[in-house]
Amino acid sequence: MKLRHAAAALARPLIERLPRVAATYRRVRDALDFAAAPARTPWGFTLAGNAEMAQGSFEPVETELVRKLLAEVEVFVNVGANIGYYCCHALSMGKHVIAFEPVSRNLHYLYKNIRANGWTGAEIYPLALSNAVAVREIYGGDTGASLLRGWANIPESYATLVPCTTMDLVLGARLHGKRALVLVDIEGAEAWTLEGAGMLLANVPKPMWVVEIVTPNPQLARTFEFFFQAGYQAFTFDRERRPVTADEVALVASTGKPFPTYNFLFREASTPL
Repeated sequence: MKLRHAAAALARPLIERLPRVAATYRRVRDALDFAAAPARTPWGFTLAGNAEMAQGSFEPVETELVRKLLAEVEVFVNVGANIGYYCCHALSMGKHVIAFEPVSRNLHYLYKNIRANGWTGAEIYPLALSNAVAVREIYGGDTGASLLRGWANIPESYATLVPCTTMDLVLGARLHGKRALVLVDIEGAEAWTLEGAGMLLANVPKPMWVVEIVTPNPQLARTFEFFFQAGYQAFTFDRERRPVTADEVALVASTGKPFPTYNFLFREASTPL
């Protein structure tokens, strides 16, 4: 298995220069992967679709911190749920899950992982969240799909059409009065999603948010500003959980010098860590 993945990694740059060959390669790869049985994880549930996640070596610090936050909430909202890694953690802890994932390969595993563990209480929406109802191209796949053309040098030929909607249209005021954790991992499109999430940002109580915000990102300052204007405080999402100020965000946005992390926690300003 390791040799097959290593060979695929070496061949991928060449394959992606040939769109038809790349599409055929992905179909064959998916057919081989779909046949694999779910593996037992260190947390007791089974997981298919990513060996690193199943083994417990994927984002170990973030996983530990997410599980601690999940203990504080009733509902887990996962935007860009991928194969359901963090959804599985939440479901294993008895939390209600609302997941958004538009990529068909990821959805296959997301469904499979929920079914294999016999869980109920998961709402799965095969949609991308953005700032409008539309049909848009999504570039890439697996853990690197983005609504932004050119993101992470993903070739424009590696694109599929997906339906988009807004968080406010799907959730509305449903989470009013509930303690929620929202995890967003959507490869640069964070500001678009926040444009359509005004009701959730103003929810009472305010949800906690964990958001991946990669530098460089032309929408970096705007993404943080959504949270600051809604009464949130920002922290690095690592063991230090250091406060992130508006001045620091402005400096990073103007210089392009990256933060030491690309994951951030947003909590209501009056709420202690």
